[in-house]
Amino acid sequence: MDQNSDPVGAAKVIVESYLERSMVPDPEGAATYISDDFKLVFTGGRTFSGPAESADFNAKRYAWVKKNFLRTDAALDDETGDVHVYNTGYLFGAWKDGTTFETNRYMDKFVVRGGKIISTDVWNDSAEIILHRAGLAEAEL
Repeated sequence: MDQNSDPVGAAKVIVESYLERSMVPDPEGAATYISDDFKLVFTGGRTFSGPAESADFNAKRYAWVKKNFLRTDAALDDETGDVHVYNTGYLFGAWKDGTTFETNRYMDKFVVRGGKIISTDVWNDSAEIILHRAGLAEAEL
């Protein structure tokens, strides 16, 4: 898929390829899809400069985690040429204590410029689930 003839389609492929490499986890492989000034913001406002940092963070929270993609949508910003890509679905895996999960919702927003991901914002239910498991949730899940 050509970045110039179909920037939206190309951006979706870039994002899904990045996510696939991130799930291995293969931070070095995932890094080939990001720009030098990449910025990653996780739920809660945690910022990371690359896939290796987010993989290290995930290793503290999960025994393992993967994504079940439901949709990848994208839109071209005609003024900047950036493509905004949204990938949503469910996280599945196991918490550090070995308890499995499969319905942890997530939504990731990416900005792709010139064939590279320049930023990502990540939202998921993990913090709410952890609060619930600790008996600290304000309402039932």
